[in-house]
Amino acid sequence: MKIVVRDSIQTMQRVKVGVIGLASVLLLIGLAATIFSIVSREQPGVAAGAPKADVAANLTVSNSAAPNAAPTTEPLAEIGVAPAASPTPAKP
Repeated sequence: MKIVVRDSIQTMQRVKVGVIGLASVLLLIGLAATIFSIVSREQPGVAAGAPKADVAANLTVSNSAAPNAAPTTEPLAEIGVAPAASPTPAKP
């Protein structure tokens, strides 16, 4: 049976390499977290000609709140995507 005796210098070198590796990984994680927190605090840029959320929300509310609108059962025909199932008769 062979007994391997480790040298104390080699053991200390392995400990130092492990601690340095662990510290560098923690440093990289901290740096990445800092960068992501800075980026998330910035206001999003608005592209020229992009739709604005508040205007689109107001248009949706005003269109759906028509006072004398009859309820329809065909929402696709209402927005013009599909033809209506029952055509309206033409007035002579």
